[in-house]
Formats: sequence, structure tokens, C-alpha cells
Amino acid sequence: MSKIQEVSQAVERGKSKKVAELVKAALDSGCQAPEILNAMIDSMTNVGEKFTKNEIFVPEMLVAARAMQKGVEVLKPLLVGDNSVSAGKMIMGTVAGDLHDIGKNLVIMMMESAGFEVIDLGVDVSTEKFIEALEQNSDVKIVGASALLTTTMPALRETVKALNEYPGRDKIKVMVGGAPITQEFADEIGADAYTEDAASAAQVAKSIIA
Repeated sequence: MSKIQEVSQAVERGKSKKVAELVKAALDSGCQAPEILNAMIDSMTNVGEKFTKNEIFVPEMLVAARAMQKGVEVLKPLLVGDNSVSAGKMIMGTVAGDLHDIGKNLVIMMMESAGFEVIDLGVDVSTEKFIEALEQNSDVKIVGASALLTTTMPALRETVKALNEYPGRDKIKVMVGGAPITQEFADEIGADAYTEDAASAAQVAKSIIA
């Protein structure tokens, strides 16, 4: 088994303690940082597909994502300035009145695993904060907003409305999600994309900015 295959396997199995040393070993053997990163991204894609098919569940996906992060930490210094490995910049937050963050954090892990740089605004994020973050980061490609309660769906509607009225709207894509959200609701409020789980969020994000 090659060094890169060892890294891939460790990520997929969620071996957080082993991944960093395996990444270092792969680098020492002459593998390139982008090559290792792409292998880890492929592993997370496999993990996402297994999750979608109910072959694994949230805990397994979380440990795989954490393992991937350990590997990325080793590679980061070597990837600085290498634009080929960045999928783009994204803003993410849970809407006003909603304090749930497990789903949001899982989506962020999957996005980062797919090469996105994510600005996490946290929970209970006002419409103004979303717009402010956009104004401060003109290179953002995607804004992700989540609502985990039926009572905060109106806040999601308001957030998307404000984003749709944003002067640079043609340069960004708006993604929404959360337990009570449906494709119909996403269409109704004018979002560009909706995903029902974290596993497919990164794939959808890549497809809408392609």
C-alpha cells in the first residue's frame, strides 16, 4: 500500500491520532502536498456517500472529518499561496433566534474537507451580520444559512431576502439547509441551493460554483 493510500484509509476510518504522522511520512517519501490533500478529499467524499446511503452515521462522519483536519494542519504551511487547492471562500451561519450549531459545524467540516475556506459566523446570526461579512469579504463565492427550528424559518426567509437584494448578488450563491427546510421552501425564498444533509453539501457547493 502506498503512503497516500495509508493516509486515505486512516482518514476514512477516523484515525485522528495516526493521520498527522502518516501525512508527514507521505511528504518525506516525496509525495506532494496537493496530491495528499486531494486523496484526503476523495476519502471524505467516500465517507459522505456512505452517510447518504445510511451505511454510516453522524458520529462516524465526525471522526473522519476530524481525522482529515489533523492531516490538513500538517499540510497547511505547504499549501499557503497554492490557489489550486482552494475551492473558494464561503460564509456560514445559523440564522437569528436559532442556537443550534451541530448541523452547521458538520457542514463546515465537510466544506473544509472539500477545500473551501469557511468563515463561521456562529449561531443567532442577524441578517445585518451576514451582509456585513459579505462586505468585508468581497471574494466570497457562497453564503450558507441554516435554520434548525420551524420558528426560525421566517428569519431564514429574511436573511435570503436581504442577500438577494445585495448589490453583488450576481457574484455569490446562496445555500440553505436545516431540519425543517425543504427544497420547496428553498425555491420559494429564492435560494440557489438546498441540501438535506451535510454529506451532500460540499458536492452541491462545488457544482453551483463550477
